[in-house]
Amino acid sequence: MQPNKPGQGEAPQAGALEVDVRKLAFDRPGAEGGRRAVPDEVPVEIVYPPLPLAVMMLTPGDLEDFACGFSFTEGVIASAVDIRAVAVESVEAGLRLNITLAADRLAQHLGRRRALAGRTGCGLCGIEDLSQLPQAVPVAGRQGPPLARAAIKRALLQLSSEQPLNAATHGVHAAALADAEGRLLLVREDVGRHNALDKLIGAALRAGLAPGDGFVLISSRASYEMVEKTARFGARALVAISAPTALAIARATHYGIGLMAIARHDTATVFAHAAMFS
Repeated sequence: MQPNKPGQGEAPQAGALEVDVRKLAFDRPGAEGGRRAVPDEVPVEIVYPPLPLAVMMLTPGDLEDFACGFSFTEGVIASAVDIRAVAVESVEAGLRLNITLAADRLAQHLGRRRALAGRTGCGLCGIEDLSQLPQAVPVAGRQGPPLARAAIKRALLQLSSEQPLNAATHGVHAAALADAEGRLLLVREDVGRHNALDKLIGAALRAGLAPGDGFVLISSRASYEMVEKTARFGARALVAISAPTALAIARATHYGIGLMAIARHDTATVFAHAAMFS
């Protein structure tokens, strides 16, 4: 049976589909039939009329947040006001995200030559040479009072309860913005970890919410791109549930971002700027 699309059957959670499954046990014969929620994933073409820029694989939710966050972290816009309108269009192969820019921003964008073909979990597909690796502009003033262990633990414990799509599917990533006390201010989910962070950043920009003395929390590994996006957003610390790469540590060190990873409810490891954490 084909997965139930919205409108063809009720999905348990926005961004999820239900499919038929057969559940097996390794210690006994037979199988148990049932239904299970899985993450939805569709190709989304990103267009800055008149030119397309990218095709990304996305969970089809919070697309306006993604449009803003992706445009910001890719350097297409400097703030949310540079976007005049966002329109989502259904096309035969998936969705088209038409992002109308302010005239000056469109002129700057048209002067850039870049094509990006994205897949889930890939943040650097399609660049033409190493000079095109995205790099954040260093942001001054990341210093602040050290982040307390209790605040980080509070955010970690709260994250799972703020992931309804992952609770339904066990197959998506989350990115969250926490304040200095560890309260989660915003959470966004997506099948792609980069997309989840772009959605979070876009939601914050659209709401006029700055990272302040808080931190970004992600449910994935801390890769180079995740540090770059966090740096461009202006957050002073990134906390990841999984491990970082060597390049992520180097970039966090360069940008002055506190990097904590392998974060669990009882332990965590600091990889960059230990003074950021108490």
